[in-house]
Amino acid sequence: MQQTRATAVLQHAPGGPFSLESVELGPLAADEIIVRMAGVGVCHTDWTAAAGTVPLPTPFVLGHEGAGTVTALGSQVSTLALGDQVVLSFDACRSCPQCAAGHPAYCVLSAALNYTGTRPDGTTTMTREGGPVHGSWFGQSSFATHAVASVRNAVRVPAAADGLPLDILGPLGCGLLTGAGTVFRVLRPRAGQSIVVFGLGTVGLSAVMAAAVAGCDPLVGIDPNPLRRRMADALGCTHTLDPAAAEDVGWSLAAITGQGADFTVDTVGSGTVVRQALEALRTPGSCATLGLQALENDITIDQGHLLMGRTLTGVIEGDAEPRVLIPHLTELWRQGRFPFERLIERFPFHRVQDAMDAARAGRVVKPVLVFD
Repeated sequence: MQQTRATAVLQHAPGGPFSLESVELGPLAADEIIVRMAGVGVCHTDWTAAAGTVPLPTPFVLGHEGAGTVTALGSQVSTLALGDQVVLSFDACRSCPQCAAGHPAYCVLSAALNYTGTRPDGTTTMTREGGPVHGSWFGQSSFATHAVASVRNAVRVPAAADGLPLDILGPLGCGLLTGAGTVFRVLRPRAGQSIVVFGLGTVGLSAVMAAAVAGCDPLVGIDPNPLRRRMADALGCTHTLDPAAAEDVGWSLAAITGQGADFTVDTVGSGTVVRQALEALRTPGSCATLGLQALENDITIDQGHLLMGRTLTGVIEGDAEPRVLIPHLTELWRQGRFPFERLIERFPFHRVQDAMDAARAGRVVKPVLVFD
């Protein structure tokens, strides 16, 4: 197979500037595909890695919420065809005990497949002037006009003619999946149970939309950003709180939930917020913590809260099976029950730094880079 040329967003040093450069893709491994990107979401994990908090070999290409059209197939690919439209999610081996049990986010090969910058055999999916360019970020590195993925992490979606705008579907592969999966797959609330979501970015608002689908009441969102609180109100929250304005977040939540919340979701990851989310629970109750601050992030909690029957659990990627949850979320979108397009603002591909800056500053919930 001939190599495919692509334009990719490269970083040559952790924390360094982005540059748009030409790279070569291929030859493909037997189970790989090339996807021409229609759009790619900009995720908190991308800018965390760009800042150098995740050790990656250089030069590297980030991007892990891609959506586009299949343009090339490896020799053993039989479940996808040229022209298929796909959302790219995280990669998993699909054969280890965790994958076989329906928990691919906890695949035993997760680190090797998603975070090393190479394939497991040490080769790279991209080169530039004969030298390696490190990719395979979440099995895709989709900050590029074209990306190499595998059949394992590509989820076919209906054509745009069915009403789904392909260029904004990429966040279904990570941010939207994480928040919604945490509610649907991990916490599993029943109608009428209460839930509090700390942090109303993409993941938190996805959890809010999923909790609204589940019929949670009260459904409380907490964030200092008024734009995000207004959005949470529109997406189903019965109450929203500004933690900076509330005299005491715990007492405010107690007044809303009565004896405490059945469930809480922490999308921030700071020690203060994790403790608040745990302390806001009734007995028994469950808190899911999702926020990534850094690879090492010590927090302190009061064991007494756990001894009273409360649960604190960490969640990656919503503990979701993308091939099941992504189609479910697109169907909920069709029904008007998961209106994730309200979170999204499109940016031209070359404005990747502007998109990251807008997200960091809280001016945009979910930036998506779109391609001609």
